[in-house]
Amino acid sequence: MERTTRRALLGTAAAGALAVGLTAAGPARAAEKRIRVAVLLYDGFTALDAVGPYETLCRLPGVRVVTVARRTGPVRTDTGQLALATERSLADVSRADVLVVPGGGNRGIVAAMADPVLLDWIRRLHRHTTWTTSVCTGSLLLASAGLLKGLPAATYWASRPYLEKLGAVPAPGRFVETGKIITAAGVSAGLDMGIHLAARLSDEATAKATQLAIEYDPHPPFDTGSPEKADEATRRLALKLVEGH
Repeated sequence: MERTTRRALLGTAAAGALAVGLTAAGPARAAEKRIRVAVLLYDGFTALDAVGPYETLCRLPGVRVVTVARRTGPVRTDTGQLALATERSLADVSRADVLVVPGGGNRGIVAAMADPVLLDWIRRLHRHTTWTTSVCTGSLLLASAGLLKGLPAATYWASRPYLEKLGAVPAPGRFVETGKIITAAGVSAGLDMGIHLAARLSDEATAKATQLAIEYDPHPPFDTGSPEKADEATRRLALKLVEGH
């Protein structure tokens, strides 16, 4: 009995020592393999476009996610009813392993597409990224920066003609991976892209666990989540809901 108890205690102590050893080594390993993710924010961006990928990536071991904008401080979303704090300015961030470019409302994305400072920053960062990604109309920003010429890319369903005019090839699907560029379709597709990217940055097991961690198991109450499934009246109303932003 005593021998069994002692053996159990020794086993517990060994497990504890191993746990301490892993914990102590963890930060050193993480520092060595630190993956830097930059999420671009600009006036009029769409909240879920940025927050969706953030939510899937920020919990990955060794990953550090920062928000970046022209200047630090609060940045308003397309509805004007929400603002996210920005940690870094464009001048502060010259390199990142992963770039996430969210889409925005009509006014926000048009202004961003015409901003030479923003476009130049995207181009410069892209030269050194492992992955350059976009969500929704964020692909219009990548295309405006000249990164999608002749490449298949996803975007918001109503923005496909604009993406084509910018030299890209609109493609179906929740996300499209071409080389080191991953473009996601509209808004909620950023979650799908983020989980896919989690697998690329870590492994499939971690990505699966991430999906469970955020309990991403969508079963929408209505089957109108793509333009192909929605009728004309629903499509018109959907555009009306986003037009004012």
